[in-house]
Amino acid sequence: MLAASAGVAAVALTAGLVAQAASDTPPSPPDGRADAVAAPSPRERTASPSAPPQIASTSSPRPRPSPSPRAAGGGRLYLHPDSQVGEWVRQNPQDRRRPVIARRIASRPAAVWFADPDATTVAARVRAVTSRAAAQGRVPVLVAYTIPDRDCGQYSAGGAQDLDAYDGWIDRFASGLGTGEVIVILEPDAIAQSHCLSESDRADRFASLARAGRVVKRVAPRARVYYDAGHSGWNSAAQQAALLRRAGADSPRSSDGIFSNVSNFRATADEVRYVRQVLEAMGAPASHGAVIDTSRNGNGPPPEGKWCDPAGRKVGRAPALSPGEARVDAYLWVKLPGESDGCRGQAGAFSPDYAYELAR
Repeated sequence: MLAASAGVAAVALTAGLVAQAASDTPPSPPDGRADAVAAPSPRERTASPSAPPQIASTSSPRPRPSPSPRAAGGGRLYLHPDSQVGEWVRQNPQDRRRPVIARRIASRPAAVWFADPDATTVAARVRAVTSRAAAQGRVPVLVAYTIPDRDCGQYSAGGAQDLDAYDGWIDRFASGLGTGEVIVILEPDAIAQSHCLSESDRADRFASLARAGRVVKRVAPRARVYYDAGHSGWNSAAQQAALLRRAGADSPRSSDGIFSNVSNFRATADEVRYVRQVLEAMGAPASHGAVIDTSRNGNGPPPEGKWCDPAGRKVGRAPALSPGEARVDAYLWVKLPGESDGCRGQAGAFSPDYAYELAR
């Protein structure tokens, strides 16, 4: 996905204690990895859309809570213990970069990616995360990332063999979500970066995405499902809204709203404006909101539209539920800082040098 969001390639990430910050640079201090998954790499796109490899009955709109939806788990996100950065921190106690990486990255809750298309194991892998989070009274963030033709065959290529296989994978994924609060980021780039498909293939993809949201919400009624809105430097709000409607993202049966900036670098203020415009253009119900990936946008977008491990970037605002912005449900770290987009190592692999550069 060129200018957009994801670009997954590596391992599941984290989620944990919530820290709120007032600026794009988080205060110091709370990490993760689930199964070996691919973690996305963003592409800076300015016009049309285009994302990373892998490792192993319509209800009426709910009244919208203020300032954002259910701040479950006491407003705390789940801190997954097995991220690549967490493992690196544990294994390198004497490294001079360790204190900064541990404090500014490993201590932050981040999403757990599921990019392995093996449907026979995904339910157990998901359940391992959600059950631990529920036992702690915390909210996990899970990324489903196995759509066929993922990333239009670029750095994070892969996914399920076909849409029938994907539908079966989603059924198993949903069965592991359990009864607790959970945030589901549904297929980064799958909507914004659908330009590489024929019109009929795009329609089929969107039908599977609409079905995926319905399945998740039926099987796990306390799950909140968010659909791909790209980011403010990609499609126009009107263009993205039209795509989202086709994928069922405007229906409370399938969706709780949209996500933006996954694996990208757009400034938080720009994303807040953008997601509000997209929600309005969608005609989304008042219950719909947005989550924004703030993991690497502390310095805003890089020059000349660079997206692959660009220099000069910094970590952004700390993950937080209910950040106090109208129609913004959360700031999340969906892409874990330090996991490569594919230029400073294999897509999704952890680079301590890059992590240190982002964190210091």
